[in-house]
Amino acid sequence: MTTTKRRTKILATLGPATDPPGVLDALLSAGVDVVRLNFSHGDPSSQIARAQAVRDAAQRVGVEVGILADLPGPKIRIERFAEGRVLLKTGDRFDLVASNDAPPGNLREVGVSYLGLPGDVRPGDVLLLDDGLLQLRVGAVEGERIVTTVLNDGVLSDRKGLNKQGGGLSLGALTERDKELIAVAAELGADFIAVSFCRNAQDMNDAREIARSHGSDAALVSKIERAEAIENLTEIVDASDVVMVARGDLGVEIGDAELPGLQKKIIREALERNKVVITATQMLQSMVDSP
Repeated sequence: MTTTKRRTKILATLGPATDPPGVLDALLSAGVDVVRLNFSHGDPSSQIARAQAVRDAAQRVGVEVGILADLPGPKIRIERFAEGRVLLKTGDRFDLVASNDAPPGNLREVGVSYLGLPGDVRPGDVLLLDDGLLQLRVGAVEGERIVTTVLNDGVLSDRKGLNKQGGGLSLGALTERDKELIAVAAELGADFIAVSFCRNAQDMNDAREIARSHGSDAALVSKIERAEAIENLTEIVDASDVVMVARGDLGVEIGDAELPGLQKKIIREALERNKVVITATQMLQSMVDSP
């Protein structure tokens, strides 16, 4: 009987569902090679506890497993609504207010976490909310207020993400919180640190410098999820140890029709430079739908 070594690795995201006793052991026994700690959720103490739980489980099962710390990055989100959600109709005027003092949202407006947004958009731009489920066309920028027209019906609820179609937002990849969380990743001994929404090689170099300053030699993972990253792909790959095709936000910015071809391009570029490459977002669901 011949056996072949599995070249494709399995990366699994941990969360509350994996905390009960026995779940981690079962995951590692089933073949998980790397676990992802999503630093967008939970506090540092919970991440450190999960990392220790992973190591304990790996020792019980008798396997080696990597730990990936995934930084939140500069995810732009709308603020909260007075009623938790609103139903927007095609053709409605709906304003985005880039202010720390914006009141709770309603049918007419909602606050935005990124104060620089008015400077990054122009009339005619399309803004995508909730992973592209809702689309707004910019009509005017009036100070901190962005006047838009709703392009399709939909429900919008608290703290949904915001993207600009085609990219072009100027905020950097590493926030102050990211810099603090790199220290947490170093403390828990992460094997990989993923930089979200990187734009260029400098973002990766900055993250590496911060990690090294905290005594971490973790491999740096560039998450390709902005349109700008495609323009600077070669330099980003060269500055990375691992490359991740983050299909969720990337697909929102560039459009689903462009995503398959760009996914192949990113994978090819990484492999040509002998870099490990990860394809992420809806992997399990895609296998359920198309086994």
